[in-house]
Amino acid sequence: MIDGTGARGARADVVIDDGRIVHVGPVGPRVEARRRVDATGLVVAPGFIDLHAHGEPEGASRNYLAMGVTTICVGQDGRSVTDSPMRKLAGVLGKKQLAVNVVPFVGHATVRELEGVNLKEQPSPRELERMTKRVERELADGAFGLTTGLEYLPGARAPKEELIALARPVAAADGLVMSHLRSEDDDAIDAALDELLAQGKEGGARVHVSHLKIVYGKGVARAEKLLQRLDEARTRGVRITADLYPYEASYTTIGIVFPAYAKPPHSYARVRRERRDELAGYLRERISRRGGPEATLFGTGDYRGKTLADLARASGRPFEDVLLGIGPNGASAAYFVIDPEVQERLLLDPNVMVGTDGSSSSQHPRGYGTFARVLREYVVEKARLPLEEAVRKMSGMAASTLRLEAPRRGVVAKDHAADVLVFDPREVRDEASYTKPHALSKGMRWVFVNGVAAIAEGKLTKARGGRLLLHR
Repeated sequence: MIDGTGARGARADVVIDDGRIVHVGPVGPRVEARRRVDATGLVVAPGFIDLHAHGEPEGASRNYLAMGVTTICVGQDGRSVTDSPMRKLAGVLGKKQLAVNVVPFVGHATVRELEGVNLKEQPSPRELERMTKRVERELADGAFGLTTGLEYLPGARAPKEELIALARPVAAADGLVMSHLRSEDDDAIDAALDELLAQGKEGGARVHVSHLKIVYGKGVARAEKLLQRLDEARTRGVRITADLYPYEASYTTIGIVFPAYAKPPHSYARVRRERRDELAGYLRERISRRGGPEATLFGTGDYRGKTLADLARASGRPFEDVLLGIGPNGASAAYFVIDPEVQERLLLDPNVMVGTDGSSSSQHPRGYGTFARVLREYVVEKARLPLEEAVRKMSGMAASTLRLEAPRRGVVAKDHAADVLVFDPREVRDEASYTKPHALSKGMRWVFVNGVAAIAEGKLTKARGGRLLLHR
C-alpha cells in the first residue's frame, strides 16, 4: 500500500464500505465481504487528482479513469464551467451521479464578463466591488477558489490591483488562486510570477501556478533558478505551489503567437489591411523564436495533423502569410517549445504537482496520458521519482492543497473517501501521442471512485461513483 503521504509502502489490507475506507491493516479470514480484490504483488494507492482539467463534469471521463484520475478540477484559465451561479450548478450536478469527482473553481474572466467589465483595462470602483461580491458569493456556495487566464482575453486586460482585490475574498475563504500566468516566456515569466506573488502577499491568498513551464528556457540551471524564486517567496510567507504536465509541447489557440494589437478589442481585418507588413514581421520573428514553423502542429479543422511548415510548403507561401490567412481565432495547435530538461527538473521539485490541462476532446496527448506517463517515464524507466513521491504529488499533496475534506481524500486511511487504485507500476503505460491523442492509457487493474468500481479487472465499467465536491 502506497498511502499518498509520501511514507514508504507497507503491506496492508484495505476495507471499503459505503464509499469510505473503514479499515487499513490486517483483516481476519472470517470477515465477510461482498467483493474481495486480491492485490497480491500489486500497488494499492489513492486515486489521482488532476489539478488542471478541462473535462466535462457530466462526461464519461474514460480518459481520466484509464490513467487513475478520480478527481478533476474544472473552471480553469479564468473560465467558470458555466455562466450560472455556483449555487445553480451545485443544484444541477449535485443531483447527478458523475463518473469522477468534480472540484469547481470560479473563473476571473467569467466574473469580468458577467459584471460588464469584459475588455476594460480598468474597472471602476463600483465595478470592482461588484466583481468582489460575486467572487465572495461563489466561494460561499462551494467554489474552491479563483482561476485566472491572464494570457487570454479578457483576463489579459486586468491590472495587478484588480487581481489583488479579488484575491482577498479567496484568502478569507481559505481558497486557492490558480493562475495561467500572463506569460510563460523565458524573458517574461519572472514579471508574471511577481503578479501572482502579489496576490499571495498583498491579497493574502494561497496561490498556485497552473501548468508550470518556461517557454524558450533551456537546461537544469534555468529550472533551478525559477524554483529558487518560488522557494524565496515561501520564506517570505507566500504560500505558493504549482502543477505541470510532462510533455515538450503546449497546446492552445493560434492566437498565442499574435500580438495584442491584432486581437480584440482591435479589428483584425483592419490591422491586417493597414499594418500587414508589421504584423507579418512580428509573426515571422515570433515563430522563429518558438522553434520555427516545424514546431507548430495544428490540431483542429482542415489543418489537423499538419505543421505550419507543411501548410507553407503546400501553399507556396511564407509561413507568416499562412498565419495571416488563418488569423488569431482560426485554429488551435501544439507548440514544441518546452525543454525536457527544464520540465523534468520542475517535476522533481517537492512543491510541484501534476495536472493534465487536457480534456477528452483536446488534440494534445496530455489529456489521455499525463498521469500514466509520470509513472512510466519518471518512476519505472528513468527511476527519477520514487513511487511513494510520485503518488504523493498526484494524490495526497493535491488533496491538501485543495482542502478536500468532509470526507478527506487523497490518502488511503480510515474515514477517507474510497477513491482507490490497484495497479502494477510496470504495466501502466500512456498510449496517447500527438498523432493519436485519444488513445487510452493502460495498466490500471481497479479504479474505485467513492467505492464504486469504475475499472474492474482492467476493464472500464459504466458504473458512476463520482460526486460534485463543494468547498466548506
